[in-house]
Amino acid sequence: MQRLATKILEEMAGLPEGVPVSAKGLLHLGSRAAVDQALSRLARRGQLMRAGRGLYVRPVETRFGKRPPSAEQMVQAFAGSKGETIASHGAAAANALGLTTQVPVRAVYLTSGPSRRLKLGEQTIELRHAPGWQLAMAGRPAGEAIRALAWLGEAHAGEAIRALRLRLPASALEEVASARPRLPTWLAQQVSRLVVNA
Repeated sequence: MQRLATKILEEMAGLPEGVPVSAKGLLHLGSRAAVDQALSRLARRGQLMRAGRGLYVRPVETRFGKRPPSAEQMVQAFAGSKGETIASHGAAAANALGLTTQVPVRAVYLTSGPSRRLKLGEQTIELRHAPGWQLAMAGRPAGEAIRALAWLGEAHAGEAIRALRLRLPASALEEVASARPRLPTWLAQQVSRLVVNA
C-alpha cells in the first residue's frame, strides 16, 4: 500500500498547482478500492487535501509550510477536467471592473455543471449552476461586464454602462453588444445603450 501512495504522490507532483485528481484518474496505478484507500490515507497524513467528494489536490509547499492551492487555479483546473464552463460570479466581476467597492467574502463561481461546493483548507468554493448567457465569454472582459451588469440589476445597470464605456476598450464593448440576442430583455435593452451612444 505504501508503494501505491508513493506512486500517487509522484504522479501528482508532476501536475500544475491546483489540478484536482480523483480515484478514476489514477486507476492505472491500482484497483479502485486500493486507490481510494491510498488517497484517503494521504489526506489524513496531510500530504493531500480533500477538495470534495472523491477529489484531492496537492498542497503547495512554501518556506512557511503547506498552503492550499489558489482558488482561481483550482477552479480553472477543475473546469478543464470536468469539461465545464466556469466563470467568476457577478459580484466578483463588478468589483474587478471597479463598478462596486464591495469585496466578495466567499469564493463563488458560476458553472455550466451542477451546483456544488469544493473545500480548500478552511476556504469553501461554491460553484452555482447558471444559465448559458451568464457564462458567455468566460474569462474575457466582455463576459465579466455581462455578469457584473446582471448582478447589479436593472436599477443600477445604466450607471454601470456609463462606467464601462470609460473602463473597457471599444473591442470589448462591441463584444458585449454582440451578445444581446442571448441576454434577458431588460439587460439587452441596457446593453443596447452601448451601441446607440457609442
